[in-house]
Amino acid sequence: MLEICVAVAKAGRHAAAESGDTLEIIEIPGGGFSFVLVSSEGSGRGAKTLSDLVASRVLLLLKDGARDSAVAQTVHDYLYTYRMGQVAATLNILSVDVSSGQIRMVRNNPAPFFVIDRSGTHMYQDEAQPIGLHAHTSPVVTSLPIAAYTYVVMFTASLLQAGAHQGRDMELPNYLAGWVADDGRLPDELTELLLQRAMLLDGGEIQHDISIATLAILPAAHRLEQHEGMAAPVRRFYLSVPFEHL
Repeated sequence: MLEICVAVAKAGRHAAAESGDTLEIIEIPGGGFSFVLVSSEGSGRGAKTLSDLVASRVLLLLKDGARDSAVAQTVHDYLYTYRMGQVAATLNILSVDVSSGQIRMVRNNPAPFFVIDRSGTHMYQDEAQPIGLHAHTSPVVTSLPIAAYTYVVMFTASLLQAGAHQGRDMELPNYLAGWVADDGRLPDELTELLLQRAMLLDGGEIQHDISIATLAILPAAHRLEQHEGMAAPVRRFYLSVPFEHL
């Protein structure tokens, strides 16, 4: 038995009241989950409103059973028509489709994504355009087989810009090459390492909204629970959100 493990980290730009990124999770018909990452231009309430709008459209269509690639195309058409090509947003839909045995990345994001498995670290960087700006924009779709010890790392383009204002480079391909898939470590460790590296390069004050999501497919044997004498798989969800109490 395998299990889907996901870890997410979001950090807003220094001194910004709110991040312009939105990340949502939805269980898809037929078995599996989709993880939706949207980033709009800028920071603050206006950017957040736009990314929420895009994400909500994506979730509605996915819930109705639409294919993730068709969802990305439809949401682009909606945003382009609604805002007349005046605003852009990046969109990633990462799906684990149990019925087809596939992991799919549907990407309208110039930033690449990475896959780490037993054969090494792989960067997928086919050119992809944000949604909303041009009439004829299609997503880039990548399909991978579901397999144990597979990690998928997706993020907003701002992660690659960490340290740039100080002439420093995230060097993400080299950094991820040090992660050994066979060790089976949980994805929250990798996500936190990436965020901490970005913060270090930015001198402790993040210059742009950053969102990172890491998916891992790992053996689930160590998580089986005994219930009435039978092994029963248990789903778990953990959330940590800092806020100021007024």
